[in-house]
Amino acid sequence: MIDSLIFAAKENLVTLNSEQAMTKCFFAVDLGATSGRTIIGSFTQEGLVTEEMNRFPNHIIETGGHFYWDIYELYRNILEGLKRAAAREDIEITSIGIDTWGVDFVCVGKDGSLLRQPYSYRDPHTEGAPGKYFERVPRSRVYELTGIQVMNFNSIFQLDTMLRHKDSALEAADKLLFIPDALSYMLTGEMVCEYTIASTAQLVNAKTRRLEPELLQSPMLDEDNFGRFVYPGETVGTLTEEVQRITGLGAVPVIAVAGHDAASAVAAVPAQNKNFAYLSSGTWSLMGVETDAPVINADTEALNFTNEGGVNGTIRLLKNICGMWLLERCRAGWGETSYPELIAEANASEPFRNLIGPDDPVFANPADMEEAIKAYCTAHKQPAIETRGQIVRCIFESLALRYRQVLENLQTLSPNPIEVLHVIGGGSRNELLNQWTANAIGIPVVAGPSEATAVGNIMIQALAAGKATDIQLMRRFVSQAIPLKTFQPQHKEVWDAAYLQFKTVTQ
Repeated sequence: MIDSLIFAAKENLVTLNSEQAMTKCFFAVDLGATSGRTIIGSFTQEGLVTEEMNRFPNHIIETGGHFYWDIYELYRNILEGLKRAAAREDIEITSIGIDTWGVDFVCVGKDGSLLRQPYSYRDPHTEGAPGKYFERVPRSRVYELTGIQVMNFNSIFQLDTMLRHKDSALEAADKLLFIPDALSYMLTGEMVCEYTIASTAQLVNAKTRRLEPELLQSPMLDEDNFGRFVYPGETVGTLTEEVQRITGLGAVPVIAVAGHDAASAVAAVPAQNKNFAYLSSGTWSLMGVETDAPVINADTEALNFTNEGGVNGTIRLLKNICGMWLLERCRAGWGETSYPELIAEANASEPFRNLIGPDDPVFANPADMEEAIKAYCTAHKQPAIETRGQIVRCIFESLALRYRQVLENLQTLSPNPIEVLHVIGGGSRNELLNQWTANAIGIPVVAGPSEATAVGNIMIQALAAGKATDIQLMRRFVSQAIPLKTFQPQHKEVWDAAYLQFKTVTQ
């Protein structure tokens, strides 16, 4: 039955694309917190074919005591990717979709101008912000309405902080656009507020799937301060004449995909049924399950789980976990060092010598991540870290054990049993961490696709273009078209003992 469904999915896609399978492409913009890329993708009889147009860093700008994103540099790099696609004589761009990290936004003036570079969620100005907000609006009420995990950088707390500080950009703003919506606006001139990215703000009612007027009152906003509310698959607009001239493209439509990168990634999870959890592994690790309705109760509130918007009316019940940010920040101080080299050094180091709590606030944005990890280990009476391999092993083992901790909570909250963990995103290529994760959690880990966010972005564009009709069929197609690797749990007793050690260190 499964084989026939997979075959049907493939046949459905191939038949609908057979005439110009090699020329009709979807253009995906995938922006993470440390880097971005543009990718073209098409469905052929060989499967999903993707090609990177350009890749670029996403730098945080530190000035005046604040951290900002360079929205104009991101836009410039998107234009560069579009120009490269336009220069290709063998392809035709059907549509464009943009996904990014969550919560951050751009202030837009009455004349349509961007008022300032957007704050980064790493900016320290929101430290302690939830507590100040909850003095006026009860925490329980906010969670009851939104089901969103309380984190100091959520948009609701950014807005409240900016309001208290009389932020000049906010005071002059007519519209607030989340990052993918702001970039779509720069391409099309049309302002929208896409559901999945808006859900990360803690301003969307989890049940109505709309902006919640009660929560907009506190920062003195209303729905008119946001763009037209849209859902994944809806059209934002077409490229402006200016963008057409710059890139060499025609009036190509921009589609509101799942604007939150994690939502696009989850859309591409190659699951065979509902009995799975996912781990979107990148700068952040997002572990969760897909549900048909929000799960908001005393347990999810106490455990600080979040209910973010997904595709096709689904909810992503998940936990945000600090991910490869730990290693990325260490690598920034190590110079040119390859991942294979670091993984080899980690594998050769002593097991469970040092463990950290990946989500400890000290790792949020330290000046020196290596020193922060060493100081944590010293403070928790662990052996002094002496080598780079020990640091990497500490990070990987700590992440794997943290995944077990979160998964145990998910198993009590999910409406479906969890039989397998799908690891997607860049972290799915880390075979050592995947194996250790399987060892820690005690169930199989299926790794791939590594480009899940871009694949999900492309899938949603394909659905919008009528090239497919069902997200589940597309998931099965992805599972057939993209190589996956399964990791079985090993060394149960050793990892059970390590988990007890981890809980002692981090409690």
